[in-house]
Amino acid sequence: MDLNGAQAAREANLLNRIALGDTLHKSARKYGVKTALIEGAQRTSYVELDEASNQFAHHLLAQGLGPGDKVAMLCNNSAQFLIAAYGILKAGLVWVPINTMLAPADVGYILEHAEAKLVVLDQQLYAGNALRAVLDALALPVRLCGPDGVADNTLRQALRQALRGMPSTLPSVLIDARELALIMYTSGTTGRPKGAMHSHLSVHSALLSNIGTLGVLASDVFTCILPMFHCAQFALVGSALTAGSSMLIQRGFDPGALLDALARERVTVMVGLPLMYGALLQHPARAQRDLSALRLCVYAMAPMAQPLLRRLIAELCPQFALGSGQTEIFPMTMYFPPEQQLQRFGNYWGQPCMVNELAIMDADGELLAPGQVGEIVHRGPNVMLGYYKDPQASANARRHGWHHTGDLGMIDADGQLLFKDRIKDMIKSGGENVASLKVEEVLLRHPAVANAAVVGVPHPLWGEGVAAFVVLKDGAQCDATTLDLHCRAHLAGFEVPKHIDLIAALPSTSTGKIQKHVLRAAHQALFAGDTGR
Repeated sequence: MDLNGAQAAREANLLNRIALGDTLHKSARKYGVKTALIEGAQRTSYVELDEASNQFAHHLLAQGLGPGDKVAMLCNNSAQFLIAAYGILKAGLVWVPINTMLAPADVGYILEHAEAKLVVLDQQLYAGNALRAVLDALALPVRLCGPDGVADNTLRQALRQALRGMPSTLPSVLIDARELALIMYTSGTTGRPKGAMHSHLSVHSALLSNIGTLGVLASDVFTCILPMFHCAQFALVGSALTAGSSMLIQRGFDPGALLDALARERVTVMVGLPLMYGALLQHPARAQRDLSALRLCVYAMAPMAQPLLRRLIAELCPQFALGSGQTEIFPMTMYFPPEQQLQRFGNYWGQPCMVNELAIMDADGELLAPGQVGEIVHRGPNVMLGYYKDPQASANARRHGWHHTGDLGMIDADGQLLFKDRIKDMIKSGGENVASLKVEEVLLRHPAVANAAVVGVPHPLWGEGVAAFVVLKDGAQCDATTLDLHCRAHLAGFEVPKHIDLIAALPSTSTGKIQKHVLRAAHQALFAGDTGR
């Protein structure tokens, strides 16, 4: 193709394309010097964020990277995180965010599995000897997020240095809506991470759906507390930046600092875990902070206890909602809106968002009627392309023309989805199905219990025995016998845990998801030789 032909192709591509980097480009043209990011005392405008990400895109292209090449990121929340992420997407490359909490060996596995050509990571993470050894062994070029002045060889360079001298205009690259934009590896709650592949179209459709579902406005100020290397927080950031909102970026959760920031920045939309809202509610400084700007609080990752939810609605913000989804089908997938929060209780996920369809399916691929329990399945443009390098798992996840979530649920008579359990967390004990979630909910009703996880482990008599692992509230006094009596008062005999263990903390991911597979693996011999219970 000659130069004129190439230019014509690029112009045609820009005419009506869908590309994730273009969302920021368009917002910058529309909102200009309006604040996009708030990080401590630092303010970054839409123009500044757009131009810096353009510069990083040009830098990557200048390194010889091209279509299909993967650029990994190992970063915590910051403005530089978004400069790098949008730069990768604008360059037409494949973004591979990695959980910063993973062990160095797991990071190495993902880097090799994804075939990363370059890594962007926080300078403080690179200071760790074990992680540095992994990166050095792979001989990957590194770009460090952090202060200037770090560039001791051609492989290692500060992100800010990489931007210098690069054009601040949008790169002229061909991007197709359905081509691979990012690979997000699953959180590992069920074993070895798998890379969920998403196109520009799948993520873009979710962003527009989120804007419509949440009623996002350019005047909104969003929190950014959860890690952006996970799909939930990045989806919310992408939605807010597409709509022209501002983002309050924080690393980690400090309830006092968050309360100060919520009041100071007049935050309108907060997104967090139930435990975060509980900490805000109990903080002694809350009553002295003006939180009247809050118009919506979204919780995720875990159900909200009814007493806590009632207090939050009465004392913190009148509008609470639940958003849910998973890495494989870009969130949000389901939304349980404020008007439903106090109308029905249990683990309700609400109704599907506008971009995707919901159904309940049996093991033979037949769709079930309301009131019947089966697997929750979805279809829509926000479904992943598949798992990277795993065609068998990809085919299994999209059987019968639907995306299979691995979750059990039921649609009630009003069209509301009630989550029942993870399929792999359904315990089969003595021929009876025991929903681990049901047992956990009963344990959580006890006033001394802060958190609980219930799993099935091998039992020589019953096939699987129900085992509960409980964390008590600070200062609470309770024992396993008391909890056993509590369970017997609220559960059928076969549902009562055969073992209750009081522990200091439950194993969990950085977003608060309990890692039940860790508990199962550690207690495989718990009931060995037990034939009398």
